[in-house]
Amino acid sequence: MSAIIKGNARQATSVQRVAEGAEVFQRFLRDGSLVGADWKQAAIFQGLGYVINVGAFSTPIVGGGNGTVLDQDQPEFVISVPSGTSIMPIRVEVCCLTPLITADADEAEILVAVDQDTAATTGGQGTAETIYNLNTLKGAGSACTVTSAFTANITAAPALDIELMHKQITADVNGTAANAYFQELRGLYEPIAVPILNGPCALMGYWGGTSAVSGFAVVQWVEFPTSFSTI
Repeated sequence: MSAIIKGNARQATSVQRVAEGAEVFQRFLRDGSLVGADWKQAAIFQGLGYVINVGAFSTPIVGGGNGTVLDQDQPEFVISVPSGTSIMPIRVEVCCLTPLITADADEAEILVAVDQDTAATTGGQGTAETIYNLNTLKGAGSACTVTSAFTANITAAPALDIELMHKQITADVNGTAANAYFQELRGLYEPIAVPILNGPCALMGYWGGTSAVSGFAVVQWVEFPTSFSTI
């Protein structure tokens, strides 16, 4: 035996968000089915999901601020979040092309971290990246800015308050290091509990090592006004 809940529905082209304590409408699909989509997917339907690609096609970005070891002032990418805007990073993938090992204990690493108090001021350094909407029918619409491939210091040194992902590999050579390769260096951040990064703040990515490390990154996030970031 089944029961039917009957009500009036109207077609809507956008989701309405109202003041705290106000009544809201239940959402249905066009056939009257209740919406049960994952919250991330629901946000993407609304056009609130974004992605950037760091490194193009077969051309990676050299890590370490176009040098070797990680340089806190020269990240490989920065997502700068202005005041009044919040983001939730839902997926960060970094894939690196590891170099030949030159000596025992050589190392290579990936770091993704957050400056929770300051939106990065790039000072014209680096390369401006295009932000794409994960719903391709929507315009970009992001309030953030993204810069990559720094080869000079950003205007103000960042404080890396929160580390979201850190991957490191170290060479252990038996005999000669000649023609030896590192193992795979890949970092994937897909949090179960997704942090809310409230602007002004910055999400930063680094890779590098004792020898130059090149890599690519794909970063996805959900974005909304900070006024929606509390329950």
